[in-house]
Amino acid sequence: MTYHSPGEYIDGPIHAAAVFCSDGRFGEHTNEFLKNGLGLERCDLVVLPGGPARLIGMGLSSIEKKTVLAELNFLVTAHKLDRVILIQHESCAFYKHHTKLEGDALRPRQASDLVEAARTITANCGKIKIEGYHARPTPDGMNFTPVEL
Repeated sequence: MTYHSPGEYIDGPIHAAAVFCSDGRFGEHTNEFLKNGLGLERCDLVVLPGGPARLIGMGLSSIEKKTVLAELNFLVTAHKLDRVILIQHESCAFYKHHTKLEGDALRPRQASDLVEAARTITANCGKIKIEGYHARPTPDGMNFTPVEL
């Protein structure tokens, strides 16, 4: 089967990468936030279970952690990115599995992990603007709240 996706292909600079969880319930909202909330028409996507938690090695061997960081570093270097967006989300099954935390106990851990992920990115990719956000479902959509890094 061949599928044609309409819309112009734009070959130009990207400027940012977004690192977020692969949970499909958050993907569409995250893409909308990146485009309309942050004004990023396009950005590189690093989508993994647990999102930014993988950058600090949660659930990974040291070799796997180095690989994930090398892949992000490749994007930063090859596409000359100047910004990385880190997004965690409420009720993350990856976190529940690896930390046994959930509910109100989970958010502080995710916030501290975002800070650690930002430090790790800086140590591996050099000085780059890094932003953190926490996504929380609401009855009518999704809220993305900044997390101080």
